[in-house]
Amino acid sequence: MDAKELKNRVYKFSVSIVKFVNEIDTKRINISLMDQLIRSATSIGANLIEARSAHSKKDFIKFYEIALKSSNETKYWLCLIRDALNIQKNIKELLTEGDEISKILASSIITMKSNSKFIKEPYEDYNSNKIFEI
Repeated sequence: MDAKELKNRVYKFSVSIVKFVNEIDTKRINISLMDQLIRSATSIGANLIEARSAHSKKDFIKFYEIALKSSNETKYWLCLIRDALNIQKNIKELLTEGDEISKILASSIITMKSNSKFIKEPYEDYNSNKIFEI
């Protein structure tokens, strides 16, 4: 999977999480858990975008590692919401996608660390509608 496909997949995942949260009843306990879920899920894509500004291979990889940590954290919040609040709707699909994203990120990090050349993605205009093609 190339970087653009990953970026779009992660963006779609973030949109799915926001839609999922939007459907949950707003009780006080739910608000804190949903806030954490949204923060971790949207952090995945934000860190992939931030990697584009990296000044070195080490810096670039660090952003991918943070994205991986956020992906794993997202799975934690989804499991907690499923088990503590007994919410089942869409959780299985979201967990599956979160797990696949984690595996892709982990594999990418391993590949980048083993590659001796540092090749950063080309710059894209972030005001363009083509950034997140859905």
